[in-house]
Amino acid sequence: SPPHSITSVFFGGGTPSLASPHTVEALLEAVAGAAHLPTSAEVTLEANPSSAGTSHLAGFKAAGVNRLSIGVQSLDDAELRLLGREHTAAEARGAVEAARGLFPGRTSIDLLFGLPGQSCGAWAKGLEAALGFCDDHISLYQLTLERGTALAAQVWGGALHSPPQDLLADMYQTARTMLVAAGFRHYEVSNFARKGALSTHNLSYWRAEQYIGVGPGAHGRFVPWGEGGRSREARVQTLEPDAWMQEVQSQGHGTRRRVVLSPLEQMEEVLALGLRMDEGITTERWGHFSPHLSLQNVFGGPGEAKELQQQGWLVLDGRGLRCSREGLALLDSLLPGLLCQLQQ
Repeated sequence: SPPHSITSVFFGGGTPSLASPHTVEALLEAVAGAAHLPTSAEVTLEANPSSAGTSHLAGFKAAGVNRLSIGVQSLDDAELRLLGREHTAAEARGAVEAARGLFPGRTSIDLLFGLPGQSCGAWAKGLEAALGFCDDHISLYQLTLERGTALAAQVWGGALHSPPQDLLADMYQTARTMLVAAGFRHYEVSNFARKGALSTHNLSYWRAEQYIGVGPGAHGRFVPWGEGGRSREARVQTLEPDAWMQEVQSQGHGTRRRVVLSPLEQMEEVLALGLRMDEGITTERWGHFSPHLSLQNVFGGPGEAKELQQQGWLVLDGRGLRCSREGLALLDSLLPGLLCQLQQ
């Protein structure tokens, strides 16, 4: 049986904006043919500034896209060259302004910090420039070096040096202070929104809702009711594009692996993802996955969670479990102990 209703569609990974608007339109028609796709559904497309001309974006809007996520990354041309990006700062600004004209209030930008040689002052200057023309959603990501890239080879070879951890922490805190002062809500570790412009699609991940991943390397989490399933599954699509297409043509799908998640595995995901949000894990959401063991039962007694509450990093009350403002910045170091407590 088809899902009752689709709340969001997200075209991401690679550079979807290189595709034809007709391709996106055909895909959305296929989604609408398989399930109810209301006009209110959020339909996001990731775009690079180099492939985000006004006429091209207008084509995507006509195809059914109603939200854009633009990979600005930096507003410094030297940093963009270091990252190997094809666009310039001026092109990034132009792409965002064009997108805002077509998708007002629904244009997000991505920015990177922690680049080799980057100072906190340079990062703050770039963010201030972005605040001068951005819309109502910003995602901030610490640079991750990827094997096989020229930048990774330079850093690992010692030619360039990544910022130390204390400087990375300063960059993050500086950004958070600036964005909150500009009216943004820090609603997830890496995401900020104002005027209610939260990403519906990404919230579905963090709230452990059901989602279907389609395309090379895509991941999904859902209960396959149509196949007679009754348990939440993790599904992973074949990574290599050519192999994925061959599998779809020969067997009707590109699913490489499917795993039925145990109740403990589901609770681990709820914990790790839910604590990324400022709202945390609500009592109601936890009860959906753990009807017989409440948050108070698991984290209310002596143990790691109690210590983190006493230190001011964690909050457990009638609403649920969440990080404090200070704890959210330290989530990666808090999670291992909390996961151990859950497993016990």
